[in-house]
Amino acid sequence: MGYRWGFKKESNDLAAEIRSELGLSAYDPLDPRILAEYLCIPIWNLSDLAADGPEITPLLGAEAEQFSAVTVFAGPRRTIVHNDAHSASRQNSNLAHELAHGLLAHPATPALDNRGCREWNQEIEDEASWLAGVLLISEAIALAVARGRWNKAEAAMKFGVSLQMLQFRLNTTGAVRRVKKG
Repeated sequence: MGYRWGFKKESNDLAAEIRSELGLSAYDPLDPRILAEYLCIPIWNLSDLAADGPEITPLLGAEAEQFSAVTVFAGPRRTIVHNDAHSASRQNSNLAHELAHGLLAHPATPALDNRGCREWNQEIEDEASWLAGVLLISEAIALAVARGRWNKAEAAMKFGVSLQMLQFRLNTTGAVRRVKKG
């Protein structure tokens, strides 16, 4: 998917601004829960809702891959509901994705169409995924990993991301290629 002109730079600038406002350097881990608190966006664990809705229970076990997170709107206010049955790194990515929707001021959209099928706006989902990655693994972090400051496993653990997310950011920043070029 192509992004609108300037989106990637805007994402880097926004992530740097957020890190600065949170008192983080470009090399510090960004905890999505702290960012949510800063943005006054409550986070609810799916497991906390299971007692009120037995249909939720399968999403915490055998069907956990069916639900990651969603932003629920009440007027202009946002609340994130996320699947706390996922790994910690997956939860961080899910939360960063939902927070990215908020930071990008993506509007509320219907979850389902009139036939009960899921509504999906690929453009805003791609933007949120991109910004989530930038928030969790800054370009500076990707370059530091490429230079050997941390190996991939250490970096994934330190920054609370999966190896897949780390590799995605190494690829999209061109960090390894850039370091090799000098």
